[in-house]
Amino acid sequence: MTGWVMDKQIKILVVDDERVVRDGCHRVLTGKGFDVLTAENGEQAMDILPRESVDIILLDLKMPVMSGEEVLEKVQDQYPDIPVIIITGHGTIDTAVECMKTGAYDFVTKPFQLEQFLLTINRAAEKRNLGLKAKQFEEENIRNLYDLDLEKSRLKTIINCMANGVMVTNRNLEVVLHNPALMKLLEITGEVQNPVSLSQIIDHEDIIETLTWIQSDRAQDGEIISQEIKTGSSVVRAISAPALGPDNDVVGSVTVLEDITAFKQLDEMKSDFVNMVAHELRSPLVSIRQQNSVLLEGLAGPLEDKQKDFLERGMRKIDQLLELINDLLDIAKIAAGKHVQHLVPTDIDPIINETLALLETRAEDHHIQLNYSSENPKPVLADAKRIEEVFSNLITNAINYSPDGGKVDVSVAGLGEYMEIKVKDTGVGILEEELPKIFDKFYRVKHPKTRQVMGTGLGLAIVKGIIDAHHGTIHVESAPDKGTTFRILLPVITSHG
Repeated sequence: MTGWVMDKQIKILVVDDERVVRDGCHRVLTGKGFDVLTAENGEQAMDILPRESVDIILLDLKMPVMSGEEVLEKVQDQYPDIPVIIITGHGTIDTAVECMKTGAYDFVTKPFQLEQFLLTINRAAEKRNLGLKAKQFEEENIRNLYDLDLEKSRLKTIINCMANGVMVTNRNLEVVLHNPALMKLLEITGEVQNPVSLSQIIDHEDIIETLTWIQSDRAQDGEIISQEIKTGSSVVRAISAPALGPDNDVVGSVTVLEDITAFKQLDEMKSDFVNMVAHELRSPLVSIRQQNSVLLEGLAGPLEDKQKDFLERGMRKIDQLLELINDLLDIAKIAAGKHVQHLVPTDIDPIINETLALLETRAEDHHIQLNYSSENPKPVLADAKRIEEVFSNLITNAINYSPDGGKVDVSVAGLGEYMEIKVKDTGVGILEEELPKIFDKFYRVKHPKTRQVMGTGLGLAIVKGIIDAHHGTIHVESAPDKGTTFRILLPVITSHG
């Protein structure tokens, strides 16, 4: 065995007035990997101990200046964790035994038997190491308990001071932690002691079903569910997530509730304002357009070419304003959940064919080739007018953002429970950092080649709103100068509805 125990080198202090003993111990023990210090009397030893981290003391009993018994007594008083091995001659064995009764670890007799000597040293080293480890564990345990208590106190303070409601449940759907804000949001009066059944805190079936689902094996890892509920006169958003244990297994759930009543009211006011302004603007614009149309048709007298050119430019600007107003109204309807109202069994094929026919002239003007393929089409539950709006937006964009001589491929395919619709172009493409923003309202892709393309920046936001309302998904893949592909998945009508 070496002088290293676990990751620590054992340091031994040899205290003996005989130089030959000190040198012999030093030579043997350093050869076994121990770190060895020596002292020729008790006073020197007591001077060394405060300065050095000594693990074992080899102590001679018979020394001048300060005897071994006195050193042992001081060590027991000041350094009780250090094992002391008595060095004794045959004549003082009885004294060594008495020393062991008062606290010495063991004794060795001179002259030393090397094997027995090393065995005693190694046992003392193991005892010292176990003592150090026990002390370390005790300190860590005390520190951990203190940290845990401090953390619990801090957590409780933070949760109780939060404006949002917090609710933690266990696997049995019992509330084990909640804060005052939760009780206020749910309009619950009186004291509630944890744990308490979830049904006594909240009576919304949607929340109970969500928390049951989150803790089930069917839920996806780390699934977070957001939903809105009404509590009295308030609207509350509840965001629920699984609570994970040390082994990453689900041990319960955490739900944060936020009062969004004010935001809902503001959103409603905004929608009302947009509707009012859009309607107020559209009526006079339609009137102006009709009057300009009368003038352009020559019903109010002949026009010179310059006058006709000015009127045509004005008509184009009026059409752009009307398009913006219509888009704003669509966005307001989507936000209010009123944009998609008439869901009926619908065939996608005829809608796309009709859309392509309407856009054929525009494509020819841009020298764009339109291609369409359909494989295993299936009916979907949809609002035909709104789905047509989706395809019109996407195909128009594909034409506008493709260089002359490019092509636009539209494909439909039945994939199990979904219909897949793809609109692929060979256009300017979109930078990777812009992809997450393209469905944002008023966002337009910035590219030198597309500055001449007019638009409101609302088309793709409307498209996504319509697809979401149909319980579908839309994704985009693109790269600069390599074109863009929009992929839509719509659920098909199954035999069981």
